[in-house]
Parts: sequence; C-alpha cells; structure tokens
Amino acid sequence: MYKSSEIREALTALYEGRIILYPTDTIWGLGCDATNSQAVERIFSIKKRSDTKSMLVLLENANMLRQYIKDIPDVAWELIDVSEKPLTIIYPGARNLAPNLIGVDGTIGIRIVKDPFCQELIRRFRKPIVSTSANISGLPAPSIFDEIADEIKEAADHIVSWRQDDLQPAKASSIIKLNSGGLFSIIR
Repeated sequence: MYKSSEIREALTALYEGRIILYPTDTIWGLGCDATNSQAVERIFSIKKRSDTKSMLVLLENANMLRQYIKDIPDVAWELIDVSEKPLTIIYPGARNLAPNLIGVDGTIGIRIVKDPFCQELIRRFRKPIVSTSANISGLPAPSIFDEIADEIKEAADHIVSWRQDDLQPAKASSIIKLNSGGLFSIIR
C-alpha cells in the first residue's frame, strides 16, 4: 500500500502547478492540474508534442463527469458500468478544463480510475488530473517505471515512489469516442 506522504507530496506539486510523474491504473503518466493552462502547456513541451494532439484527464468517479461535460450521452453510463478494464471515453462538450487541453472539436478524453492511489489523489485534489503517457511523443509508451526515459524523469517536478519497483508490464486503456447523439466508435 502507498504511504500517505506519497499523496501529500503529489498534492503539493499539483496545487503549485507543477508536473508529476505517477503510476495510474494503466501506464505511468505525466500529470498536472487539468484546469491549469500553464501546467498543461508544460506537459506538451516536455513530451515535445503538438498542442493540437489532445491529452486525457482522470476523474475519481463518474459523478464528477457532470462538472466537465455539458451533456453526457446515456450510453456513457452503460459503458462505464460494464467496463472491466480501464476505459477512456472521448466526450463532446468539454467544459471547466484548461482550454489548451480541450480538443479543437470541443472534446476531451476522460477515464474514471479504479486505482486506489489515483482515486485518493483525485479525491483529495478535488479536480481532474491530466494523464498522458510518460514518453516523448512518437516514442513507445513505457510499460514499467524503468522504461521511462531519463529526459522525462528529469523534466518532472515530482516523481511518485509508489509502484516504481512493479515489474508487471502495464497496458494503455481502451478508447471509445462518443458523439452527442450517443453513437460511438472504438479508437483503440
């Protein structure tokens, strides 16, 4: 189990607008306050990623969705309920997030986490956290902590210690895109 000091240290970094490197319910991610445009811009810079390529956010529970999505299609609730593996859903009508995080088409990818560390971190932060793979854009996403490039580790302001020694390879989430009419397409 993670130490409470791990949560406190990550929270401090998030409150200060800094970048964290942390384990998620999928792969290791770079994260920040999803409402802080400057922090979001820094992640784009660290990843050497075009700001037209969107990133996703993590929420503690599905009840938080209403605050960040204008109209949630009914099928979203069903997808969340039946999903046994981590699932990122791309929703139309994003709001209350950093503008540079929202896609040019007004969408945002959101995953409801099941990982206890992420849930506690988001619950205590009371806002969504950006999550993007801990790699330079275009390079393979690391499946364990030791595969994360030194360049990424050095750019992060805070590295969470929890699960650094976990050698179980992680996988990225499935991704489904919803439209306002409730139709969806599988992206990954």
